[in-house]
Amino acid sequence: MALNYVFVAFFLLSFLLCCAKALIGLYLPEWAFGDTLIFGKAVDSTFKMAKEGASLSIGYVGAFTLWLGLMKVGEKGGVIRQLSAAVSPLFRKLFPQVPKDHPAFGAMMMNISANMLGLDNAATPMGLKAMDQLQEINEDKETASNSQIMFLVLNTSGLTIIPLSIMILITELSKGQINPTEYFIPILITTFCSSLAGLMVVSFVQKLQLYRYWQVWAYIGGLSLLMAFLVIGFSNMGDDGQTIFTSMLAGGLIFGIIVWFVGAAFSKKVNVYNTFIEGAKEGFYTAVKIIPFLVGILVAIGLFRVSGGLGLITDAMGGLLTLLGADPQIAEALPTAFMKPFSGSGARGMMVETIENQQGMHGLVEGMKTIPSRLVAVMQGSTETTFYVLAVYFGSVGIKNTRHAVGCGLFADLVGIIAAVVFTYLFFG
Repeated sequence: MALNYVFVAFFLLSFLLCCAKALIGLYLPEWAFGDTLIFGKAVDSTFKMAKEGASLSIGYVGAFTLWLGLMKVGEKGGVIRQLSAAVSPLFRKLFPQVPKDHPAFGAMMMNISANMLGLDNAATPMGLKAMDQLQEINEDKETASNSQIMFLVLNTSGLTIIPLSIMILITELSKGQINPTEYFIPILITTFCSSLAGLMVVSFVQKLQLYRYWQVWAYIGGLSLLMAFLVIGFSNMGDDGQTIFTSMLAGGLIFGIIVWFVGAAFSKKVNVYNTFIEGAKEGFYTAVKIIPFLVGILVAIGLFRVSGGLGLITDAMGGLLTLLGADPQIAEALPTAFMKPFSGSGARGMMVETIENQQGMHGLVEGMKTIPSRLVAVMQGSTETTFYVLAVYFGSVGIKNTRHAVGCGLFADLVGIIAAVVFTYLFFG
């Protein structure tokens, strides 16, 4: 229901703002907010975003086909069952409604691992597979179960160890003159904070009382030690060492997993190729199935952006920060912060726009080193896109009542944004 209200609100508010822009442009042309062509721009935006939604879905076909094919190979080879057993002590506390050794555990583990390595194209199909398996044991097929909400919030809070996509983008924007690995630690800590916040808020709402279980403390403590080890070790590497480390960890692990899946299935005399094709067919149909959900949410977001709604919120927050005595540079990163929960591509566009503006004022390299540029990069590399993931994951299995998923996801996003500000100033200020 929450997603329904947000969807309707985007359209109604966008229409009202477009009306205001048109009237101001007609009667008060000296005001910058006025725009007599706004309705044409709004209509153009609907077609543009609809095309983008369809293009994204079609673009997913290759990745979905590959990874769901490999998932089927992993299932037949027993790897998914092994992964399920490895995370079962923790996941049975987080997902008490899921039966022991259920295959959803393995799919969720694969999804979370891919997100940790910044492999969005691999994470999404495995996440959809996990959501489909959770839907099989969901008693009310139109209402999100507690397990589905927990998984979605952990997914959107986006614990990332190797933020590959943002590091590639930083290299492109700086034309190779900025070492992207310097963003490794602040993004790592920021995503850890948002993931922990997401876990805590969902546990509170669902009354899981996780503090009672030593297994939960053991996993969280172990992950915290891993974070500390990575931070200390990474800090002591030179630029070349950091680049080699990130490349080998992300690429080596994922390639190793693929070989593990294929080798395990082959050792059990599974027809690996036919099994891959069987799973790959699922990937194709899944990519096509999510088109309506992507188109709907992207069109609504596009209208709100074109109508000026996002700009008004950003300006208001910037003014509030100034009144509170905060650094006004933070306001320049707010468009990325506000767009992030709604649209990954939109937030990426906002990030690029902010960095290019800073480069225009300070130069190519110095512009990349300003607080606004650093801040939008850390924000973009931290949390996932809540409404996008919610629409796609829940839409793919027919969930209509999202219950507390939106509120918990946005809380994790808010913690991620605050952490991004804190650690950007700590490491770059």
